[in-house]
Amino acid sequence: MDSPTFVRFQLGAQLRRLREAIKVPTERAAAVIKVSPSTLRRIETGRVGIKGPALNALLTAYGVDNTELRETLLTMAREGKRRGWWAKYGDLPEVYRQYIGLESAADEMLNFETIVVPGLLQTEAYAHAMTSEDAFDPGPEAIAQRVDARMERQKLISQGTLQLVAVMDEAVLHRQIGGPQVMRDQLAALLQAAALRNVTLQVIPFRDGAYASMLSSFAILNFPHGPGVVYIEGLTGDLYAEGEDLRRCLTVFTNLRSSAMSPSASLEMIQQIRDAEHQP
Repeated sequence: MDSPTFVRFQLGAQLRRLREAIKVPTERAAAVIKVSPSTLRRIETGRVGIKGPALNALLTAYGVDNTELRETLLTMAREGKRRGWWAKYGDLPEVYRQYIGLESAADEMLNFETIVVPGLLQTEAYAHAMTSEDAFDPGPEAIAQRVDARMERQKLISQGTLQLVAVMDEAVLHRQIGGPQVMRDQLAALLQAAALRNVTLQVIPFRDGAYASMLSSFAILNFPHGPGVVYIEGLTGDLYAEGEDLRRCLTVFTNLRSSAMSPSASLEMIQQIRDAEHQP
């Protein structure tokens, strides 16, 4: 795998399924490897890795005697210890590093945004204006690292390794993040991105009134190997959901695309707003 984060995420999900299948409480499983329940939860969500001896102890406690499965999971644990390209940005929050790692392994993203331009399509100036307004007041060096990491992430789009379908509320196009010139350049960048074969943009216009999920942005990441996940960013924590939650979000995204204008009509709107509201 190119992304150790994705390997950790898949390994953690498998360990959670094994534990839940035999109805072992988190506290009892954590005691097996002498860690806190919160640490085990971090392992099961892929936020931290697990060493071979601890993994072997868990698998024994879970009654896993399939040699091939054990070796596969041990290999995943070793792969999950590698450092991704984002490790050079040492000041990135842990939750952001995990998201970048999963995104790097995806081959498709279905992204819905209500307020801001999708991160993979932001210009450097727009991203800087966004990051500078973080409520936790990151310093200049932290801001620079986060913006640089966002620009690096965009290689997934420019190199064509990720298919992006982005649906945006019309509010995204009007909100003056960074000021008129920054927004003018940002709208121009959206038009340029939409010309790429792996990018599809659609806008839900104000005139359509209420629609599904209008209060919640989310991103669905689909992978060439393994089930997809839905990512929902929250003020008090980020959520990764699978299974039935993923299926529900896929249904919502399909409805959002139906509510949105066609890609060609959406680009026409972006061009009109750029010309009308952001004259040089």
